[in-house]
Amino acid sequence: MELNTLTAISPIDGRYRNQVQHLDEYFSEFALMKYRVLVEVEYFLFLGDKKFFSLPIAVRRGLQAAAENFSLADAQTIKDTEKITNHDVKAVEYFLKEKLKELKAEHLSEWVHFGLTSQDINNTAVPLSWKQAVEFEYLPAMLNLNKQLEILADEWRDIPMLARTHGQPASPTRLGKEIQVFIERLSNQIQHCIEIPVSAKFGGATGNFNAHTVAFPKKNWVSLGNDFVEGVLGLSRQQFTTQIEHYDNLAAHFDSMKRINTILMDFSRDMWTYISMDYFKQRTKKGEIGSSAMPHKVNPIDFENAEGNLGIANALLEHLAAKLPISRLQRDLTDSTVLRNIGVPFAHIILATRSIEKGLAKLVLNDEKIYDDLDNNWAVVAEAIQTILRRENYPKPYEALKELTRGKQGINKQTLHQFIDKLKVPVTVRKELKKITPHNYTGVNPDF
Repeated sequence: MELNTLTAISPIDGRYRNQVQHLDEYFSEFALMKYRVLVEVEYFLFLGDKKFFSLPIAVRRGLQAAAENFSLADAQTIKDTEKITNHDVKAVEYFLKEKLKELKAEHLSEWVHFGLTSQDINNTAVPLSWKQAVEFEYLPAMLNLNKQLEILADEWRDIPMLARTHGQPASPTRLGKEIQVFIERLSNQIQHCIEIPVSAKFGGATGNFNAHTVAFPKKNWVSLGNDFVEGVLGLSRQQFTTQIEHYDNLAAHFDSMKRINTILMDFSRDMWTYISMDYFKQRTKKGEIGSSAMPHKVNPIDFENAEGNLGIANALLEHLAAKLPISRLQRDLTDSTVLRNIGVPFAHIILATRSIEKGLAKLVLNDEKIYDDLDNNWAVVAEAIQTILRRENYPKPYEALKELTRGKQGINKQTLHQFIDKLKVPVTVRKELKKITPHNYTGVNPDF
């Protein structure tokens, strides 16, 4: 069958294609060729700027145009050449040499890919595409989601809510604060992700500028390499490498994303649980069906979809982070095979983020149910009562409240107030204790 969204094996290129197709600008075979061409052109221009040869302005503009306007037809030309060379980067080199021929500059063609090995191109092109994907797609998605959570946290700031530890009723909290927990976690991990450098390898066949130095021994190739990678490409150049990048920073990015995904998974499960507890209703959309058998259902599918996509992403990121930093001696080819898959978990993360945003937009606060749960769980203020009694040096207050409340049914306002009335404490303390309710026993947190 012809490949289309219905015949694609991967749901990324099939079912979900319309949601993530823009990521092909960073992670497709076309994108890899485009970034390789960009790096090769920039390196050629860099050598011209460093006076290794005289670079006519028409040639400069022609090559810049070739990189900027790289097309599917150009990619197909490279792919056709690869069928002959059986080497993808060499096919890019031949493509650019042909461009020089068209620009009447064939005499400069041997400066294309001068002194380089294929990994000097791959290990700059891939980090460059990764850097731009993170900056233009991933970080905006994470920051926008966190902003949406901030808006909800502020909206629900003063909503008291029964907390649950070990699934059991616990000291009350506030809904806005519980959202703020995830905001803080995400903010911290997003900042860690931002701080990880995007590094590249650029140093010849085995990382020592061997060919460069033998051809131009008086040139400072370490300095030139740094200038090119950091000054021109905007990446961080690794100083000591084999033939390939050691991928430690890329693995750090994957690990950072895994942590963020885990936080989002935790959040999705909590929201799913609050919906199941009827703390939230969900807005319905005309024509949608919740269950093929049960017409009444409005399923929390967005949070479920998010959890599933985040799990797939983490499984792939785990392998990428564990595999890429390992290579036999100066290199083997396993990194090349694995590296082509980095866009897959990235796409699953984007899908998950959109699902969470969609799920959040459907939520309708059911404060009646939230308040009913508080009213039905007066036992949770036992902690407050026994703590004030400790302050008053009352004998064994914890044990007294334990005897009254632990495992007991029907503990309500009347039960606790009758207990308070029997306490041998000053009247002012009794009044203080009776002011405590599950609705106002919510503690204090920093402003947000």
